[in-house]
Amino acid sequence: MFLTRFRVNTARPGARRLLSSPQVLHAAVMASFPGLLPSDTPAPDGPRVLWRLDQNARAEVLLYIVSPARPDLTHLVEQAGWPAAATDPETPGWQTKPYAPFLDRLAAGQKWAFRLTANPVHHIRRKPDEPKKRTAHLNPVHQMAWLLRQKDRGFRILEKPDSKRLLPGGTTYKKHEHFGDQYELTVRDKHGLSFDKSRSDDGTRKKPVTIVTVTFDGRLEVTDPVALRRTLTQGIGKAKAYGCGLITLAPLTGTE
Repeated sequence: MFLTRFRVNTARPGARRLLSSPQVLHAAVMASFPGLLPSDTPAPDGPRVLWRLDQNARAEVLLYIVSPARPDLTHLVEQAGWPAAATDPETPGWQTKPYAPFLDRLAAGQKWAFRLTANPVHHIRRKPDEPKKRTAHLNPVHQMAWLLRQKDRGFRILEKPDSKRLLPGGTTYKKHEHFGDQYELTVRDKHGLSFDKSRSDDGTRKKPVTIVTVTFDGRLEVTDPVALRRTLTQGIGKAKAYGCGLITLAPLTGTE
């Protein structure tokens, strides 16, 4: 497994095109793997290519990729990077590191900061005689609840100490209304995305894809290292082809 970071040059027209369409960016990411055919599908229980965009500032957009094979992002540098600065073979315009050594060091009880962009959904039936339909969670409280319901992922979201809570210690949290106060978890950057898919084999236009994405920042504790390794290499939730599901860990900072 490999973890790759690529900084997008947002001033370039090619970058704006990539950033405007998760479908176009997905195709560009998958083109980074010469041995991977467009028709290839990942094994249900195996590692897969995951990616995520982080916009840390207006002009700082980072593309993260987790993948079973080492990627070649030369085409992304040419379209949306700094080609002149990437002529040195030692600094090709992106950074790729083996991911396995980090994954192997995960152990129960470790605490990490994490980030996840996801597509929180649930299935509802609007009328008794209708089939259930996948629907996005739009409320931050429901989005937090969705993440907290993810089972067997190898981690738990840390709860805030009493000194950091607005409500007194021992409060019973009902109906998820105070998740933001109970857990070390925030939700930000909600985006609604809608775009057309390519035509089907018979030439008819497919239905547009509509998804809602949010970014979770928080703190977690490792409960099952084996399960967490699966989570980090297989992703969480739906819409993985469109920049969702990749969770990354970082050392905790500040007073714990």
